[in-house]
Amino acid sequence: MTNLTTSGTTFRAMGTEIAVRVGHETPAALVAEVRDLFEHWEAVLSRFLPDSELSRINAAAGTTVRVSPLVHRVICEALRAARATDGVFDPALGKQLVAAGYAQSFDLPSTTQFRVSSPRPGGAWRDIEVDDAAQTIRVPRGVALDFGGIAKGMAVDAAIAVLNAGGATSALVNAGGDMRAITAGEAGWPVGLTDAPGQFLMLVDGAVATSSTARRRWRVGSEDQHHLLAPRTGGPSRSGVWSVSVAAASCAHAEVAAKTALILGPVGGARFLERLGFAGLMSGTDGTTIRIGQWPSQEIAQ
Repeated sequence: MTNLTTSGTTFRAMGTEIAVRVGHETPAALVAEVRDLFEHWEAVLSRFLPDSELSRINAAAGTTVRVSPLVHRVICEALRAARATDGVFDPALGKQLVAAGYAQSFDLPSTTQFRVSSPRPGGAWRDIEVDDAAQTIRVPRGVALDFGGIAKGMAVDAAIAVLNAGGATSALVNAGGDMRAITAGEAGWPVGLTDAPGQFLMLVDGAVATSSTARRRWRVGSEDQHHLLAPRTGGPSRSGVWSVSVAAASCAHAEVAAKTALILGPVGGARFLERLGFAGLMSGTDGTTIRIGQWPSQEIAQ
């Protein structure tokens, strides 16, 4: 990826590489604030950190617990996404991810012996109880939350808000291919899609997110496993789609839409994106490529 940046930084957080770029001189403290934001979100929301708030919530499944404003914000957004996708996006598949073998972060030295247990369908998100006034939640017993991509997308959106509030009028935040940009009447940010070789576009004001089975995958016996689970079965999606990129106004919305379209497959996924009015690029396991909506060859503007 190339751009016209004059300042920025690259670091790892939330299990991926974060690139922060601005199109003009920006105080180093502002860029550092973005880094602090991602590190804080990871410390609170990672299911891989035993001391994170999310881990404590999962350990207390079956009881009502008071949560921080950040967790309340993310769980409410995740449940909205679950309702909007009729459960195809499911934030309560933590146990199923462990059962599939995804028990630790790929950023950590591998100590996991991948053993797959029988998957069980999702849907327990419907039984999560949230009290907005008391700011409490109750996760059903035997269920674990995993915010995964939606938390990363929301963090990207929050980072852009921090940069904009601090005076940056042209900026790009890219979290492992999930990205959002703002510009000030400028040409935009040239970006490439990691899981769609040869795909290049200009990101002006808006977001692009990609869900792909090409990363975070492992092999158990003779079968490939990956982290994108189909709630209907509780196991890795076998929809015939290995990558979906979606353009939307926010990174969180693009992330949810991309994951949902991948799980729904070529026909259902394309119809889902068309119904939302989102542009998308879908790559099938058979080598086919499907463009949905006004997927641009050069520029995305939301």
